[in-house]
Amino acid sequence: MTVPTMSREDLRQLLEHGAPITVLDVRPAVERAEWRIPGSVHVDVYDALRRGDPTVLADFHPTNGGRVVTVCGAGKTSMLAAERLRARGLDAVSLEGGMRAWSLAWNSADVRCPGSRARIVQLRRTGKGCLSYLIESSGDAAVIDASLDPQVYQRVADTHGWRIRTVLETHVHADHLSRARALAAGAGARLCLPATDRVAFEYTPLDDGDIVGVGSAGLRVLHTPGHTPESTSYLLDDRALFTGDTLFLAAVGRPDLEASAEQARLRARVLHASLQRLAGLPPETVVLPAHTSEPVPFDRLPVSATLREVQERTPLLRETEQTFVSQILARLPPTPPNHHRIVALNEAGTLADDPTELEAGANRCAVA
Repeated sequence: MTVPTMSREDLRQLLEHGAPITVLDVRPAVERAEWRIPGSVHVDVYDALRRGDPTVLADFHPTNGGRVVTVCGAGKTSMLAAERLRARGLDAVSLEGGMRAWSLAWNSADVRCPGSRARIVQLRRTGKGCLSYLIESSGDAAVIDASLDPQVYQRVADTHGWRIRTVLETHVHADHLSRARALAAGAGARLCLPATDRVAFEYTPLDDGDIVGVGSAGLRVLHTPGHTPESTSYLLDDRALFTGDTLFLAAVGRPDLEASAEQARLRARVLHASLQRLAGLPPETVVLPAHTSEPVPFDRLPVSATLREVQERTPLLRETEQTFVSQILARLPPTPPNHHRIVALNEAGTLADDPTELEAGANRCAVA
C-alpha cells in the first residue's frame, strides 16, 4: 500500500486556519514529553508498530475531523501508523520528515504594547519554542533573534509594506542556528550584536546605553550578562523588553553553557545582578523572551507577560545572590543537544545545510 504524506508547510497552514484535522503522535511518551505539536493526540504505539502488532490502532478514532496526520520522530514509523489506519478505511497521511521537519514550523501573534509608537509581531517556532520579533515604526522594521528561514520575516514584512533595515541578536545562541546574518544579507539590513569578540564575522557592535532607531521608535541597549557574557536585552520605547535568554516568563537563563563549573558560578552571580537591574524597570513593562518551554499553539495569542506578572511567577527573582546562585546551579536541566556544534556555527556565522537534526528537541535554556 502506498501511504501519502503531508509536508510541514501544508500541516502548518491547516492548523493556522483551524481546519478539522486530527494529528496523531505515535512516539514513545518520553519523546513526546520533550516536544510535541500543539493540539495533537498521543497514542504510544511506537514499539507495537515496529514489531508489527496486528491489533495496533484498531480502536483509534479521529478526535477533530476525519483526516488524520500521523507523526513520529523522523517520518518513518508514522508511515506504518498511517498504513494501518488507511487499511481501516480512514483518511490518514504521514507527516513528511516527522518532528525533525516540524521543528521549523511557525506561527505568529501581534503583541499589544500600549504607549509605544511601534508595532510588534511575535514569530514562533511552534515545536522548538523559539520566539523572534519583527518590530515596525514609520515603515521601517527590525528583527530580533531570527530563528526562522529569512524568507518568513521578509514575507511578513512585505505583506505589511515594511522594510527590514536592522537585524539584532540578544546573544550567541546555543540551542538553534541563528538566521540573523543570512536575513541581514538578504534584506540589505544592518546586522547588530552586543559587543563581543566571540564571532568571526563583521557586525555593528552595541554597547550598554546605545539607542537603535526603528523608524520613530527606539530600542535601548541594556547589557544583561549571565546567560552568556554578551547577553543583552532591548527596551522598546520604555514599554516592551526583549530579554533574549536572560529572563523568561516564569524562569531565568541558565549560566553554565560553554562554561566550566567555576565560570558557571561566576556567571550566576553576574546573572543575579542583571536580573535585579531588569526588576527595577516599571512593573507594566511587557516582557518578550527569546524562548518558551511549551509548544506554541496556533491561537494568535502572544507569549508575553508584564514584568509584575513575571516577578510573581519567578521566585528566583526574589532571592539573595547567595541563595540564587546555589539554587540555580542545583536546578540546571540537561544541556541542549548538539549545543557545542550549534555555538560553533553561530560564532562562525554559518548555517548547516540541513538544520533539522542539529536543532531537534525542545530548548533547554531556562532554569525555573
